Amino acid sequence: MTTPPPQGQNPFAQQGQQPYGQPQGQAPYPPQPGFPQQPTAPYGVVPPAPPSRKVSFKLIKNVVIVLAVIGAGIAAFISSQDDANTAAVGDCMHRGSTDNNDPDLEVVECSSSKAQYVVLAKVKGDFSAISAETKCSEKAKDFQYSYTETGDGSNFLLCLKDYTK
Repeated sequence: MTTPPPQGQNPFAQQGQQPYGQPQGQAPYPPQPGFPQQPTAPYGVVPPAPPSRKVSFKLIKNVVIVLAVIGAGIAAFISSQDDANTAAVGDCMHRGSTDNNDPDLEVVECSSSKAQYVVLAKVKGDFSAISAETKCSEKAKDFQYSYTETGDGSNFLLCLKDYTK
């Protein structure tokens, strides 16, 4: 009399080998529901490439916004390069506004038709209207106008006179 094989084993398989039809390393039971199986392609068939990622409108919009902010910063920096705080002795100035509280002085070429004033002296510090007149009298005898700027980290005084060609 023979004993029946243990449950779950193939009676025809040799000891230490996998049952017929089962590849090495796989469980002898079917896949469980809820666990996705990796798709396999037959030998020699190349699986299709994953779909290419499309550039979204949101990404394009964000890149455009970043570039616009950077461009505005560069434009502001370049336009501030001809402000009164960059003026030096001998530079010519143009008054962009008729407002005496904010004349909007900018540096221009002396050969330009815009040149209205010439800088005779530039003094760092904080000055009142009276002290500005006194300081300009010391630094430039023939000055006609004084311009003070305060508040943005570089307090200074410009002593100016009319520019004549």
